[in-house]
Amino acid sequence: GIYFLDQKITVGDVEMPIVILGDPAYPLMPWLMKPYTGALDSEKELFNYRLSKCGMVVGCAFGRLKGRWRSLLTHSDLSETNIPIVIAAYCVLHNFCESKGETFMAGWEVKANRLAADYAQPGTWAISRA
Repeated sequence: GIYFLDQKITVGDVEMPIVILGDPAYPLMPWLMKPYTGALDSEKELFNYRLSKCGMVVGCAFGRLKGRWRSLLTHSDLSETNIPIVIAAYCVLHNFCESKGETFMAGWEVKANRLAADYAQPGTWAISRA
């Protein structure tokens, strides 16, 4: 309700809320989509597989953003309300660079991943414990 203000999108003929993808360590919230855990039937396994594929696309996109815009690798002092705006601006700038022929160099993402190790995020155990 803070970032998307009950916005909905239509996929095929189904209207659904905008959600954030998360991993199993996060608590289930109305705005968070996470995989099923425990004993799974085939439908839940398929859901988890498709959710994982979506998460990989998001991960690759952020990897490219971090490769081009290294400031995303460091701590940010932005307020919560400005973070989505800044990330959207990075996306627009990235797409502008791509449209003008400024190709993305694969080595940038590799270097960004090495640099990101210096700014490791807390493990999921910290989220579960909280």
